[in-house]
Amino acid sequence: MSPTRTIDRRHFVMASGALLALAALPRRGSGQPAPMRVPTVDELSVRIVTDSSYDTPRAMSHKLVKVRRTPTSKAPSTRTLHSEWGLATVLRSRIGADTRQLQLDFGYTPDALVNNLEFIGVDVSKTQGLVMSHGHFDHFGGLVGFLQKYRSQMPPSLTLYAGGEENFCRRKVGTGVPGHFADWGVIDRRELEKLNVKIVLCDRPTVVEGHAFTTGHVVRKSFETIFPNTQVSYRKDANGAGCDLPAEDAKYNGEFAKQDNHLHEHATCYHVKDRGLVVISSCGHTGIINSVRQAMAVSGVDKVHAVMGGFHLFPADEPYLKRVIAELQGMSPDAIIPLHCSGPEMVQLARAVAPDKLLTSTTGTEFVFGA
Repeated sequence: MSPTRTIDRRHFVMASGALLALAALPRRGSGQPAPMRVPTVDELSVRIVTDSSYDTPRAMSHKLVKVRRTPTSKAPSTRTLHSEWGLATVLRSRIGADTRQLQLDFGYTPDALVNNLEFIGVDVSKTQGLVMSHGHFDHFGGLVGFLQKYRSQMPPSLTLYAGGEENFCRRKVGTGVPGHFADWGVIDRRELEKLNVKIVLCDRPTVVEGHAFTTGHVVRKSFETIFPNTQVSYRKDANGAGCDLPAEDAKYNGEFAKQDNHLHEHATCYHVKDRGLVVISSCGHTGIINSVRQAMAVSGVDKVHAVMGGFHLFPADEPYLKRVIAELQGMSPDAIIPLHCSGPEMVQLARAVAPDKLLTSTTGTEFVFGA
């Protein structure tokens, strides 16, 4: 039995407001959701804790976004940041004197995540919430190991905001040999329960810890396509791990679906005062254009300040990339910040047509929006 928790007035108001906002939204399948009242933050810092590359710090300027990079070494000099395929970030926001710290995604391994958090100097005890963008191992692989090390330092009410039930499905990934696939892991919610982590499913738009919001299920209306990636099973395995989506499972007669459609991938967003929306797609399998449009529809905010995250464009050809960049340009963001799986060709093409908007990133980069 869990211990009785005292809920102060601030948390009660936050929770009540979020529930009222959600109750006003139409159910999935009825098209774009009605706008809900989203929080407005004065300042937002996004720290890239783990990404696919790390380089020496260099000066980078933008008229509205501050950019800082972690030094290449600290005492002892043999220690440095670790880069790996995947993404882990720390989001710190402020409304007046009220601050929040969230961790969005957790990279491929706990070794890299823990090393980098300590190297960068993140105070994990200040983390008030966790967000999982989607059920790919390179975004949740470090989570359980991280929690095993730090859970005792974090709030008793710690919550993981996941896109939906499908985030907990088991997946397979290609091995490089035609027709051969390997188990790509699964996040077992029972491990999270043992670590006293509450789970909130966000297949509908959800306010997160009073400062951020997620898009919920991303409505797919643009030209974008989901590039082939993983295979997915919509049922629990013999050991009880996996997801429970009987309607989806029935479509595939209990077998792995050959195409992972990321039913419950969501983007994490902030409305920054006097700037507009910061939309963090993490991987963007459902399409970065779809994700930004969803954030605008959910919030009722038309101004896009920054679009950042993995855009999952490394498999795309040049005409597709140019179309994505043109659509992004049409939304008039102040900054475009590709991370993780966006691909070098996307960066090159964006630099050619929008050099004043493009900001590049590596492991250890921090972006500050607002104030």
